[in-house]
Amino acid sequence: MPSPDSPSPNAPPNRRPPLDRFRSLWTAVAAVGVVAVVLVACTSVERAVIAPPEIEGAHFVGNGACVSCHTNIVRLFPDSPHGRFHREDLVRAGETGCESCHGAGSRHVAAGGGNGQFILNPGRDPEACLRCHVEIHADLNLPYRHPLLEGRVSCVDCHDPHGRDLMKPAGGLAMARLNESCAGCHQEQARPFVFVHEALQEGCVSCHQPHGSINRALLTDRGPNLCLRCHAQLATADGQVLIGKEDHAFHLQTGTCYSAGCHTAVHGSNVSPKLRY
Repeated sequence: MPSPDSPSPNAPPNRRPPLDRFRSLWTAVAAVGVVAVVLVACTSVERAVIAPPEIEGAHFVGNGACVSCHTNIVRLFPDSPHGRFHREDLVRAGETGCESCHGAGSRHVAAGGGNGQFILNPGRDPEACLRCHVEIHADLNLPYRHPLLEGRVSCVDCHDPHGRDLMKPAGGLAMARLNESCAGCHQEQARPFVFVHEALQEGCVSCHQPHGSINRALLTDRGPNLCLRCHAQLATADGQVLIGKEDHAFHLQTGTCYSAGCHTAVHGSNVSPKLRY
């Protein structure tokens, strides 16, 4: 005969409180999530090891070997952002900054220097730059880009790899220097205008991606959206879109601000404050 404390044969089985079951479920889910993250991190993340360019048969000699021929460059280099990067070598740790981009220099020194002998010149071959600047390499594979990979331009056309300012300023006030790198090739767009587009005062890169873009002319955006980032519009209850106190509702439907026949002189004009030819 069952004791008074024994459960009845018809009684439902003991069940854990709902809160305990909820906690157990989330603990299990969290554990599975942690395992999944660890597995993904260990199996799918690519780790790139950046190494200096290979110069066959050469070994590292350090920056001191470069001074006699490249005095000015070596003197300025410690102040350069690139001067803080070097190949960690057990023997010459911290001394191989030049060779990080140009490759081991022993054969170049033994040959008495010379233009391009047993050394990599990033001004002719962007390989050394693109080893580190992988995001720029990605931009250079977009539909519209500067022809760097074809050798028609080089990184040093726009950048000074050795100096204090990588943007390669030539001089003058900071605001005036912003467009000098572009003006060397794009002279028509960067020439002085009576009525200048204010965006040029912010620099060409306020509208253009300098390395590559999915949009024509290396634009950062397409259609009127590019202009409306700066030229804020105000929509009224009667359907007007006011830009500069003028209704642009119809004009915005006809195309971009510069291709629909309105503000055709997008960089600047000598005849119209509204940037028209």
